[in-house]
Amino acid sequence: MKHLYRKTLPLLLSACLCGSAFATEVGQMAPDFDLPGRANAVKLSDYKGKTVYLDFWASWCGPCKQSFPWMNDMQSRYGAKGLRVVGINLDQKSDDARDFLKETTASFDVAFDQSGKTPKSFAIKGMPTSVLIGPDGRVISMHSGFKPEHKTELEQQIKQALHLKD
Repeated sequence: MKHLYRKTLPLLLSACLCGSAFATEVGQMAPDFDLPGRANAVKLSDYKGKTVYLDFWASWCGPCKQSFPWMNDMQSRYGAKGLRVVGINLDQKSDDARDFLKETTASFDVAFDQSGKTPKSFAIKGMPTSVLIGPDGRVISMHSGFKPEHKTELEQQIKQALHLKD
Protein backbone atom coordinates (compact mmCIF):
# COMPACT_ATOMS: atom_id res chain seq x y z
CA MET A 1 0.00 0.00 0.00
CA LYS A 2 2.82 2.39 0.86
CA HIS A 3 4.40 1.65 -2.52
CA LEU A 4 1.16 2.51 -4.33
CA TYR A 5 0.81 5.75 -2.36
CA ARG A 6 4.34 6.88 -3.32
CA LYS A 7 3.63 6.29 -7.01
CA THR A 8 0.14 7.82 -7.21
CA LEU A 9 0.58 10.92 -5.06
CA PRO A 10 3.07 12.61 -7.45
CA LEU A 11 0.78 11.78 -10.39
CA LEU A 12 -2.24 13.30 -8.65
CA LEU A 13 -0.34 16.45 -7.69
CA SER A 14 1.00 16.78 -11.21
CA ALA A 15 -2.50 16.44 -12.68
CA CYS A 16 -3.86 19.12 -10.36
CA LEU A 17 -1.03 21.54 -11.10
CA CYS A 18 -1.18 20.99 -14.85
CA GLY A 19 -4.92 21.56 -14.93
CA SER A 20 -4.60 24.97 -13.32
CA ALA A 21 -1.76 25.99 -15.63
CA PHE A 22 -4.28 26.70 -18.38
CA ALA A 23 -6.23 29.23 -16.31
CA THR A 24 -4.77 32.65 -16.98
CA GLU A 25 -4.41 34.89 -13.95
CA VAL A 26 -3.19 38.42 -13.34
CA GLY A 27 0.61 38.48 -13.48
CA GLN A 28 0.91 35.41 -15.70
CA MET A 29 2.03 35.43 -19.30
CA ALA A 30 -0.98 35.59 -21.61
CA PRO A 31 -1.29 32.47 -23.76
CA ASP A 32 -0.43 33.10 -27.38
CA PHE A 33 -3.00 32.43 -30.08
CA ASP A 34 -3.05 32.34 -33.87
CA LEU A 35 -6.55 32.88 -35.25
CA PRO A 36 -8.06 33.85 -38.58
CA GLY A 37 -8.93 37.54 -38.80
CA ARG A 38 -10.97 39.64 -41.19
CA ALA A 39 -8.04 39.91 -43.59
CA ASN A 40 -4.99 38.23 -42.05
CA ALA A 41 -4.14 35.95 -39.16
CA VAL A 42 -4.29 37.55 -35.71
CA LYS A 43 -1.54 36.44 -33.31
CA LEU A 44 -1.02 37.78 -29.83
CA SER A 45 2.75 37.46 -30.31
CA ASP A 46 2.55 40.03 -33.14
CA TYR A 47 1.59 42.67 -30.54
CA LYS A 48 4.72 42.23 -28.42
CA GLY A 49 5.72 45.60 -26.99
CA LYS A 50 2.14 46.91 -27.20
CA THR A 51 -0.54 47.12 -24.54
CA VAL A 52 -3.42 44.89 -25.67
CA TYR A 53 -7.06 45.19 -24.66
CA LEU A 54 -8.31 41.72 -25.60
CA ASP A 55 -12.10 41.38 -25.72
CA PHE A 56 -14.02 38.12 -26.05
CA TRP A 57 -17.44 38.65 -27.68
CA ALA A 58 -20.30 36.98 -29.55
CA SER A 59 -22.96 38.27 -31.94
CA TRP A 60 -25.82 37.30 -29.60
CA CYS A 61 -24.36 39.18 -26.61
CA GLY A 62 -26.15 42.49 -25.91
CA PRO A 63 -23.42 44.00 -23.70
CA CYS A 64 -20.87 43.06 -26.38
CA LYS A 65 -22.68 45.28 -28.88
CA GLN A 66 -22.68 48.12 -26.32
CA SER A 67 -18.91 47.77 -25.81
CA PHE A 68 -17.93 48.24 -29.48
CA PRO A 69 -18.31 52.05 -29.66
CA TRP A 70 -16.24 52.36 -26.48
CA MET A 71 -13.52 50.01 -27.80
CA ASN A 72 -13.46 51.99 -31.09
CA ASP A 73 -12.97 55.15 -29.03
CA MET A 74 -10.17 53.59 -26.97
CA GLN A 75 -8.36 52.41 -30.12
CA SER A 76 -8.74 55.86 -31.67
CA ARG A 77 -7.58 57.77 -28.57
CA TYR A 78 -4.73 55.52 -27.42
CA GLY A 79 -3.62 53.59 -30.52
CA ALA A 80 -0.80 56.03 -31.27
CA LYS A 81 0.33 55.65 -27.65
CA GLY A 82 0.75 51.88 -27.89
CA LEU A 83 -2.74 50.39 -27.35
CA ARG A 84 -4.12 47.66 -29.58
CA VAL A 85 -7.71 46.58 -29.12
CA VAL A 86 -8.31 43.03 -30.32
CA GLY A 87 -11.76 41.43 -30.35
CA ILE A 88 -12.05 37.65 -30.45
CA ASN A 89 -15.39 36.43 -31.72
CA LEU A 90 -16.63 33.13 -30.30
CA ASP A 91 -19.64 32.42 -32.56
CA GLN A 92 -19.71 28.88 -33.90
CA LYS A 93 -20.96 30.21 -37.25
CA SER A 94 -18.67 32.83 -38.73
CA ASP A 95 -21.59 34.22 -40.77
CA ASP A 96 -23.26 35.31 -37.49
CA ALA A 97 -20.14 37.29 -36.58
CA ARG A 98 -19.80 38.79 -40.04
CA ASP A 99 -23.47 39.88 -40.02
CA PHE A 100 -22.89 41.51 -36.62
CA LEU A 101 -19.85 43.35 -37.98
CA LYS A 102 -21.86 44.68 -40.95
CA GLU A 103 -24.14 46.46 -38.47
CA THR A 104 -21.62 47.27 -35.74
CA THR A 105 -18.40 49.03 -36.68
CA ALA A 106 -15.15 47.60 -35.33
CA SER A 107 -12.18 49.90 -35.97
CA PHE A 108 -9.86 47.44 -34.25
CA ASP A 109 -8.49 43.99 -35.06
CA VAL A 110 -11.01 41.14 -35.00
CA ALA A 111 -10.22 37.43 -34.84
CA PHE A 112 -12.55 34.42 -35.08
CA ASP A 113 -12.37 31.39 -32.80
CA GLN A 114 -15.14 28.97 -33.76
CA SER A 115 -13.49 26.15 -31.81
CA GLY A 116 -13.50 28.03 -28.50
CA LYS A 117 -9.90 27.10 -27.62
CA THR A 118 -8.74 30.64 -26.88
CA PRO A 119 -11.35 31.44 -24.20
CA LYS A 120 -10.51 28.14 -22.51
CA SER A 121 -6.82 29.03 -22.38
CA PHE A 122 -7.76 32.37 -20.78
CA ALA A 123 -10.34 30.75 -18.44
CA ILE A 124 -13.14 32.97 -19.78
CA LYS A 125 -16.45 32.29 -18.04
CA GLY A 126 -18.81 34.79 -19.69
CA MET A 127 -19.11 37.45 -22.35
CA PRO A 128 -17.98 39.96 -22.85
CA THR A 129 -14.77 39.47 -20.92
CA SER A 130 -11.76 41.70 -21.42
CA VAL A 131 -8.13 40.97 -20.64
CA LEU A 132 -5.64 43.82 -20.42
CA ILE A 133 -2.17 42.62 -21.39
CA GLY A 134 1.00 44.63 -20.85
CA PRO A 135 3.80 45.16 -23.37
CA ASP A 136 5.72 42.35 -21.65
CA GLY A 137 2.89 39.89 -22.43
CA ARG A 138 1.70 39.59 -18.83
CA VAL A 139 -1.95 39.87 -17.84
CA ILE A 140 -2.58 43.15 -16.02
CA SER A 141 -6.29 42.73 -15.36
CA MET A 142 -9.40 40.79 -16.34
CA HIS A 143 -12.95 42.16 -16.39
CA SER A 144 -16.26 40.34 -16.97
CA GLY A 145 -19.25 42.11 -18.44
CA PHE A 146 -19.64 45.60 -19.82
CA LYS A 147 -21.73 48.37 -18.32
CA PRO A 148 -21.51 52.12 -19.02
CA GLU A 149 -20.51 52.73 -15.40
CA HIS A 150 -17.36 50.60 -15.93
CA LYS A 151 -15.99 52.71 -18.79
CA THR A 152 -14.06 55.14 -16.58
CA GLU A 153 -12.42 52.39 -14.55
CA LEU A 154 -11.48 50.39 -17.66
CA GLU A 155 -10.05 53.47 -19.36
CA GLN A 156 -8.06 54.29 -16.21
CA GLN A 157 -6.53 50.79 -16.30
CA ILE A 158 -5.59 51.30 -19.95
CA LYS A 159 -4.00 54.68 -19.17
CA GLN A 160 -2.04 53.18 -16.27
CA ALA A 161 -0.81 50.34 -18.49
CA LEU A 162 0.32 52.92 -21.07
CA HIS A 163 1.95 54.99 -18.28
CA LEU A 164 -0.18 58.01 -19.13
CA LYS A 165 -1.08 60.71 -16.63
CA ASP A 166 -4.51 62.27 -16.32
